[in-house]
Parts: sequence; structure tokens; C-alpha cells
Amino acid sequence: MDRQPTLTGSLVRLRPLVEADRDALFAVASDPLIWEQHPAHDRWKPDVFAEFFDDALAKGGALAVEDTRDGTLIGSSRLQNYDPADGGSVEIGWTFLAREHWRTGVNREMKRMMLDHAFVHVAKVVFTVGEQNHRSRAAMAGMGAQPTGLVEEHDTPTGRVRLIQYALSRPA
Repeated sequence: MDRQPTLTGSLVRLRPLVEADRDALFAVASDPLIWEQHPAHDRWKPDVFAEFFDDALAKGGALAVEDTRDGTLIGSSRLQNYDPADGGSVEIGWTFLAREHWRTGVNREMKRMMLDHAFVHVAKVVFTVGEQNHRSRAAMAGMGAQPTGLVEEHDTPTGRVRLIQYALSRPA
């Protein structure tokens, strides 16, 4: 499975994330309000973002999200944790977008393109969402993803974080 495809829709283009994207992506990620419901709510800090970005490059599957109108980098997502066993599965996640692109259809289009690409190769797509991330949980419900249960729980400097897994199966 190609975890770094180039996919183009009417609103966004997804392409492999590269080192040269670091500064432009940090400019998007440096908005603390993007992360307020996210378990890693301090990802707007330069050192925390640098670790996130380095991890994205190291693991592969990271995608840059560009606005099709002008090519501006407006966010990122990943196709990660690919497992070819039992029909195959992959995780879609680590997604964030500049706030001016929230509620514009960008996230829906981006996820639809990623799901269409993934379902050519796998039978199941999983998502992991912080329990307090109400925006992402609403998005999961909107796309028909079903919760499969608690997958991780750990303490952070600002409190206990609970992550919930959701799954979608390949349409028949």
C-alpha cells in the first residue's frame, strides 16, 4: 500500500510530507486553539511540534494538505500503522488543519480521498481520538465510524488522557 499518495480533490491536494514543509507546517500548527481539545494540546510549542514532525517523517505515511486554490500548506494527516494481515488495516490520523479551513468541507473531502485510497488496499480503517476531542468524535460519527473501545490511557503533565479507537470497514 502506498501510504504517501498524491490525491487531489476540489478543495485540497494531499501529497507526501517532506522536510522542506517544516516551517510552513509549523506556521499552521503554532495556533494553540487548533490543539485545545487534542490530547497533545501543547503541539503548538516549537519543541513539541518538532518532535511530532520528526516522527511523521521517520514513520512515513505523512501527508501535507494544500489548498488547491493557491497551493498553500494548510495542514497535515497520516496513513500509518499499516497491517496487511486479515484483509489489511491502516490508521488515518494525526490530522490538523488551519482554523480558517474548519467547517468548510476540507476535512470531509480529505478524509474521503484517504478512505477511498485506503479501501483499495485494506478492509478496515481505524482512527484513534482523544476522549475530550469532541470535534473529532463528531467527525467520526458523521462519517459512520463506530467506536471499538478504549485503546490507551496515560497521564500527562495536565491530566489523564484517554484515547478511543473507531473503525470503518470497506463498503460492500
